[in-house]
Amino acid sequence: MLDAFDGVKIMAFEALMAEYEARRAKALAGGGEEKYAKRKAAGIWNARERIAYLVDQGSFIESGLFGSSGVYPEQADETQTDGKLAGYAKINGRDICLVVNDFTVKGASTSATNGKKIAHMKRTATERGMPLVLIGESTGARLPDAMGSRGMGLLLGNDNTQFRRTREIPMAAAAFGPSFGSSTWLMCQADFAVMQKGATVAVSSPRLVSMALGEKVDTEALGGWRLHAEITGLVDHVVDKEEEAFDAIKKFLSYLPSHHREAPPDAPIPAGSGADMDKVFDILPESRTQVYDMKRVLKSMVDKDTLFELKPRFGKSAVTALARLGGKSVGVIANNPLHRGGALDADACRKIVDFLVLCDSFNIPLVILADTPGFQIGTEAERAGAPGKIMNFMNAMTLVTVPHISVIVRKSYGRAYVCMGGGRHSDEVAAWPSAEVSFMSPEFATKIVHGVGVGEPGFEEKLADIRKGSDVWGLASVYAAQAVIRPQDTRDYLIRMLDVHQLRMSKGVGQHLMRTWPTSY
Repeated sequence: MLDAFDGVKIMAFEALMAEYEARRAKALAGGGEEKYAKRKAAGIWNARERIAYLVDQGSFIESGLFGSSGVYPEQADETQTDGKLAGYAKINGRDICLVVNDFTVKGASTSATNGKKIAHMKRTATERGMPLVLIGESTGARLPDAMGSRGMGLLLGNDNTQFRRTREIPMAAAAFGPSFGSSTWLMCQADFAVMQKGATVAVSSPRLVSMALGEKVDTEALGGWRLHAEITGLVDHVVDKEEEAFDAIKKFLSYLPSHHREAPPDAPIPAGSGADMDKVFDILPESRTQVYDMKRVLKSMVDKDTLFELKPRFGKSAVTALARLGGKSVGVIANNPLHRGGALDADACRKIVDFLVLCDSFNIPLVILADTPGFQIGTEAERAGAPGKIMNFMNAMTLVTVPHISVIVRKSYGRAYVCMGGGRHSDEVAAWPSAEVSFMSPEFATKIVHGVGVGEPGFEEKLADIRKGSDVWGLASVYAAQAVIRPQDTRDYLIRMLDVHQLRMSKGVGQHLMRTWPTSY
């Protein structure tokens, strides 16, 4: 039989639990049914729908559910979760840290409270070795919270962990709709950035830019997907539908380890892998000056359906892709003669350096396929900063500590020969019988050495003499190519060489000499 004190205690506890459930329900409701209904009518997912699709069912544990505006406590009723959902979950059985913006609450604008959420997730992911996923859709810094010295001190002055970046854990980000301010900063920091068509990634909104410049600003021109996929190179992957963005994040993470102190996970070898290798040489045209799509070679060579290209619309004379060979993660770098004949411009150099940094930081071995006439030259190249980008490329190659194997498929001329893994810039250099290596294109060399140009009498004879000294056998004779291989043997050769050069003494972990290299430059 309960005494009066026990009865009061039970009633007090029930009141506390009732308050808890009421507060929880309000927090889970976000910006309210009306805002969610408008988004649904427009075909836009809400934040919790995005989480449900991305992570393993039932694995999400929220952190900061009861967060709200700390600057203006009177806004607690309209700042549920303070506009950003954070927590821990699993993707394909692996733990991750997660932040998803809830645009229905103050436009997911950045505040002192939700900034702490981002910082906490980033810190926990880094210290505990878990990938970090950030889903952006935001209006930027919250006004008037950030105004004045007090606002700046609260918002930006206390915890720089939110924006400090070293590659100790993989970081993936996605942008939907308007993604200004922190959403843009985090996209720029991410190892993998995916953008839905129709989203805008920019420092400030068109409205603010128009006010500052006194002119109308087009949203697409300011920060649309074409700008970032084709010109700035800030976006690795572009999608039409929301689910495609989350599928891409899952696929990207599947190639990477959870943190930089472990090797990438293995995967089963799909049936039919390598089945087309006996036809791979047929992809090359008879004339070495004719173009072809290197991606066809790559798809034949790697495990079936595993080629996952990054930045396909940027620096298109180079291909950078994650893939698997024999069930193991690899990074693939290749020239693509379909664009500029495979000549490397400033964008292609930057794209390759970004990829070298990613792979070396997360212990992913590299495979390099060379077919390039060299670097792009001319006023356009100089204005794009080509010399600096080329030197960055060379520097990065000397800092790679994961196994890296090069195969010269056809042309490899000039300084690009070194950058694409020639000499001691690879652990092993192999070449197809079709390979040619020289200081420059034989046509140009013929003109310079013999004074005879294309179409002039004696050109073909002099050209043949120059080309004879460029063939693969000269390279092999001085041991600058450790192997000359049949094209159909390339897949088996690479699998074996990557096994030979695996980092046994460090259990597959490299030295990570580039882990602080800027993600956007």
